[in-house]
Amino acid sequence: MRFTGKNVLVTGSSRGIGAEIAKSLAGFGLKVWINYRSGEAEATAIQSAIIKSGGEAEIIGFDVTDEKAFISAIKTIVSTDGEFSYLVNNAGITKDKLAMRMKTDEFISVINANLTSTFIGCREALKAMRKKRFGSVVNIASIVGETGNAGQTNYSASKGGTIAMTKSFAIEAGTSGIRYNTITPGFIDTEMTNVLKDEVKEAFTAKIPMARFGNPSEVADTVAFLLSDHSSYITGETLKVNGGMLM
Repeated sequence: MRFTGKNVLVTGSSRGIGAEIAKSLAGFGLKVWINYRSGEAEATAIQSAIIKSGGEAEIIGFDVTDEKAFISAIKTIVSTDGEFSYLVNNAGITKDKLAMRMKTDEFISVINANLTSTFIGCREALKAMRKKRFGSVVNIASIVGETGNAGQTNYSASKGGTIAMTKSFAIEAGTSGIRYNTITPGFIDTEMTNVLKDEVKEAFTAKIPMARFGNPSEVADTVAFLLSDHSSYITGETLKVNGGMLM
């Protein structure tokens, strides 16, 4: 995989898909900035694993919903490395509940954590990357942002909004040589899906043509492709990583 830039910030990368993305990108030679909100120990473990494998990583803890902290983090990266090349907006939360029982603050909190934070990251990345007229951003959305899902009105709205917003950023940033794309994972084998009961997993698996949940590494490799020079003429795209569950 070829990369013109040298560093990447991966939000929410102390565990799960984010951690796998961080390790994958470090393996391709990028300096990875590992972001966490509360999992400092986990972030340190990821950093150690990357360094042990010959990669380069630094930890930068902040809450992505804190606009000032997000802006400060990107300034720190630029000040330290002299550039800001790539961004992966991966951090997010869920607060599942049937819509008729969902409180407004439960809806807004998920929108802020998943969508508003992604907007802040995309906006600040554009400001920093325009100086070199180069950069690539990948936003991690979800299959439910395309299909909707019972009990996930807030999460679906946040991820559907991410898909649409990414296209708008791609249009605005295209002439500056900066690309924005989205990935919509389906059911991936992570801590979030491991808590599902076996019968629930079996029901979902029956709807997947490839008859299995995806691996975090399969999402990570897709992120690497969309960030890399191998996708240099792809922007505003939504790439499905769902085993054929939604085509």
